[in-house]
Amino acid sequence: MIDESAVIHPTAIVSQDAVIGPRVQIGPWTWVGPEVEIGADTRISSHCVLRGPTKIGERNRIFQFATLGEDCQDKKYNGERTFLEVGDDNVIREHCTLHRGTADGGSVTKVGSRNLFMVNVHVAHDCQIGDDCIFANNATLAGHVHIGNWVIFGGLAAIHQFGRVGDHAFIAGMAALNQDVPPFVMAAGHYAKPFGINKEGLKRRGFTPEGITAIRRAYMIVYKEGHTIPEAVEKLEELIKTEPAIKLLSDFLKDSTRGICR
Repeated sequence: MIDESAVIHPTAIVSQDAVIGPRVQIGPWTWVGPEVEIGADTRISSHCVLRGPTKIGERNRIFQFATLGEDCQDKKYNGERTFLEVGDDNVIREHCTLHRGTADGGSVTKVGSRNLFMVNVHVAHDCQIGDDCIFANNATLAGHVHIGNWVIFGGLAAIHQFGRVGDHAFIAGMAALNQDVPPFVMAAGHYAKPFGINKEGLKRRGFTPEGITAIRRAYMIVYKEGHTIPEAVEKLEELIKTEPAIKLLSDFLKDSTRGICR
């Protein structure tokens, strides 16, 4: 199950039950266990641990001392068969830990594509992470956390279990999130509070000036006009007609169970 074009260092230990794709590189003293699948052109540095069942996509870069697919740190976990899935083109830096799921949490920890995990980031059991996110050094995701697309986490930021962060949100360094952060919102502090919209990020991702103005108006409705969440959602329906992206915010608010940061 090892492609003939893969390059595996002689000191690496790779299970016969692992699947190693074309042109994969595995560095010295790395351990790859049974039921680990590694996609084409992925590069794994030295002293990494990959435990299955884990599926890693193509063109990922995994740096030294990272651990993927280990048993989770949940006391309820009792050896059930659970999974880690990682997409394509991710960069996972030194000492990162991405754990498998739990049976009562959906069984799968899932990471999308094109994400950057800087040194010492922790992704706990049953987390669901989208695409194009950045997690700076020591960012910490508790169990069952859902992160959207294009989210940025500053260094040492942490989020409570079952928390959610919407698309295009920006979480400042050392922020502590005990409630959900809606799409487009910048949040900072302990506990985190909203500080406007992620205007610079939206510009970089091609949002028009008119779209950003509409998103700013939506932020005012949610945070500055004293509405309840149902009242705010009702008002957002009008804005969706002119800026469809605001549906992300409206849908997020409808699904919130922990409440949003205020």
